[in-house]
Amino acid sequence: MAESQCDPEDWLHRRAPREWIQTGLAELRRAIGAFEARDVGAGLAGCKRAAGMALNGALLVEPDPRWGRSYVEHVKALGGDEAVPPAVRDACALLLELRPPNPHLLTLRGPHSNERAVEAARDIMAHALAVVMRHESA
Repeated sequence: MAESQCDPEDWLHRRAPREWIQTGLAELRRAIGAFEARDVGAGLAGCKRAAGMALNGALLVEPDPRWGRSYVEHVKALGGDEAVPPAVRDACALLLELRPPNPHLLTLRGPHSNERAVEAARDIMAHALAVVMRHESA
């Protein structure tokens, strides 16, 4: 999609596919910063948003109405797609199952849990980039 085809009024077409990937990377950096500041809820939400933003780029080049409109719907749909590599489906499942800590319960979480969320988002984003690149070379 050329820059001139971007439509700021349309939720999906307001950015080109590569721009969605870049937006997802920026969101992932914010999520990592939230984890470093011990804001697990913001970190998890940011990882989900980052993956979903990158998937918007893939959705532009391979439209699929099953993906819905929200970032979480994108991740759910991708996680249920048997044509997607198992590692990507596993990353989707992990990202969707992770929940922010309940303020009324003591939850034991370590940095490893946060790293798993970041890695899951990266795996999904790498898949989105591969889809976008496949269409750029076609």
